[in-house]
Amino acid sequence: MGLVLDSSVAIAAERRNLPVEGLLELVRGIAGPTEMALSVISVISLEHGVWRAKDETRAIRRRQFLDDLIGNVPVYPITTELARKAGKIDAEQQERGMRIAFQDLLIGVSALALGYEVLTSNLRYFQMIPGLVVRQL
Repeated sequence: MGLVLDSSVAIAAERRNLPVEGLLELVRGIAGPTEMALSVISVISLEHGVWRAKDETRAIRRRQFLDDLIGNVPVYPITTELARKAGKIDAEQQERGMRIAFQDLLIGVSALALGYEVLTSNLRYFQMIPGLVVRQL
């Protein structure tokens, strides 16, 4: 068992000036010793934040945080198999009148493929993904 860290968890840590090791300790305090992973989708979101920083100091801090995170937590790609699973889940949930944010859907199917849970500070969309176990930070 393990946890896929949603970008909301990393963003919250970075905004509080918590170093990556502090974030990982926090997660271990919640979940115990467990494997952790990132979806490449979270890397996109965090990279976006680097380029949207309002000043150079913030951009540098965000870049360092992202580099440290990638250096300490494995990043998993979106494969054709995951894309097809996401498309199926999206179609099924839309048929029921539920729309899942695309990024969260891709992070969620990544977790399902790994047999992991998702750790997030925003439960809303992840809870719509059948079979996905979600923990809130």
